Amino acid sequence: MENQHWWSRAVVYQIYPKSFQDSNGDGIGDLPGIIQRLDYLAKLGVDIIWLNPIYASPQVDNGYDISDYHAIDPAFGTMDDFKKLVELAHQKGIKIVMDLVVNHTSDQHNWFIESKRSTNNRYRDFYIWRDADSEHAPNNWGSYFSGSAWQYDPQTKQSYLHLFAPEQPDLNWENSLVRQEVYQMMNWWSELGVDGFRMDVISLISKPAGLPDAPKSDNSQYGNPETMVANGPRVHEFLQEMHQAVMDHHQMVTVGETPGVTTKEAQKYANLNNRELNMVFQFEHMSLDGNPNPQLGKWYDQKVKLSLLRENLSKWQTELAGQAWNSLYWNNHDQPRAVSRFGDDSTETYREKSAKMLATILHFQQGTPYIYEGEEIGMTNYPFQDLSDYNDLESINAYHQLVDQAHLLDGKTMLKYLAFHSRDNARTPMQWDDTTHAGFTTGQPWLPVNPNYSQLNVQQALADPNSIFYYYQRLIQLRHELPVITNGQYALIAGNLEDPDVYAYTRDDGQQKLWIIANFTKQTLQRDFSIPKAATRLISNYDDDQLITLRPYEAKVYQQIY
Repeated sequence: MENQHWWSRAVVYQIYPKSFQDSNGDGIGDLPGIIQRLDYLAKLGVDIIWLNPIYASPQVDNGYDISDYHAIDPAFGTMDDFKKLVELAHQKGIKIVMDLVVNHTSDQHNWFIESKRSTNNRYRDFYIWRDADSEHAPNNWGSYFSGSAWQYDPQTKQSYLHLFAPEQPDLNWENSLVRQEVYQMMNWWSELGVDGFRMDVISLISKPAGLPDAPKSDNSQYGNPETMVANGPRVHEFLQEMHQAVMDHHQMVTVGETPGVTTKEAQKYANLNNRELNMVFQFEHMSLDGNPNPQLGKWYDQKVKLSLLRENLSKWQTELAGQAWNSLYWNNHDQPRAVSRFGDDSTETYREKSAKMLATILHFQQGTPYIYEGEEIGMTNYPFQDLSDYNDLESINAYHQLVDQAHLLDGKTMLKYLAFHSRDNARTPMQWDDTTHAGFTTGQPWLPVNPNYSQLNVQQALADPNSIFYYYQRLIQLRHELPVITNGQYALIAGNLEDPDVYAYTRDDGQQKLWIIANFTKQTLQRDFSIPKAATRLISNYDDDQLITLRPYEAKVYQQIY
């Protein structure tokens, strides 16, 4: 099935507003700061900006705890600033996508403040309350952020569900009034000019009837809630209802962050017939480098094997082809920096070559690519040394749970794991130039700037015609120009199925064929993929071509027009 939707040829740029550009010297990025950098994004060539949450929030989870869906957090600016951002972005041909966080609210949201007052309050059923006592939770579910997923309220002698922090109570989507409030809010933002929504953990909104216990890992105190709530019994019904109430009335793009999704489920969420969402964010390739010990989850410091990564990415390419649409990404605000995690940041040469190699592999696949702020200049993980260096609630809680409480790891090992995987790696300020605090702020930044900013910054990238930035710019241009990238059939090149070091695949739409070849190592390799003489080199991260020789982290794409 050929995909003609405009967003299938688009490229998204994700902005973490708190870390992008500060305009007033308070150390926190803001909307006027984003406005200052619109020309930069237009130069890169992106079609869509996705903003992480900018709503009013106590900031317990960096804005994913929303206290007012209709207000801009003062730290980011005003509603007038937001309207100006939308207007100016649209003038440059860039659309704006908002984060939609409706699995839960902040405990400071008026709905929850009212809900907590009494068991017969009209807002009580906006959230998930169950009988309990201070010693016994309603079930064994654990929180994604460690500890129990239940918080006891002694006043009403019940507990409320929070899959994330206790300050993030889960909404009760079984209540039709909750759903109508959400749809009205979405329509309100759409009428302000918002072009779409990225829906946070949207696959978790439908909980199973009776809230049964979840299976536990060996010696684990809590059950894994994702096994119970991901792709819940009514989630597709709810999203189809949302589509009728909101998406049918606006030209917009929607992407669902879907923990626990499978390719089969993705075909329901993001079916090309378009009755739910336009595309999914899935996490399978993000979990391949987790710890072999399931009790430790993602906390580890070993890189993924290419064979596992290639197998997983290929599965999503082939099983969604003609059926549904995927999001393509290496990193975001919840993941460490791609070049440190999947590439090689050990030297300037390897950082540049491996960053371009990773971009090549991703941007020639079928789906909508997402670029996370700083990825286009090859920003790296931060050299964290101590627990006090971290701001991220997930990282801090995990340290205390695994080291101090469960005694599964010693502190030194856990700090190594945090340094590799913590979400704070992605949240350090954008590196604009080599002035104080990398040009991000004139004040004290909310998170420290990576000390490599004096050599690694936007100013330097724009001055170098061979920089990672201009490589990304070219990849975006090619996606806009070549229909084969959107619609071509994906296939691994014969002989690449078991290769431990090279990822090689083709895209073919019957009018032209592309060969995409990438060396994932710092070794020089010899590989002959029998590229036809009629094929020409389309793009590469090396200036010349040595045909069957693959230099360290070399990536190259050949094009044959039939």
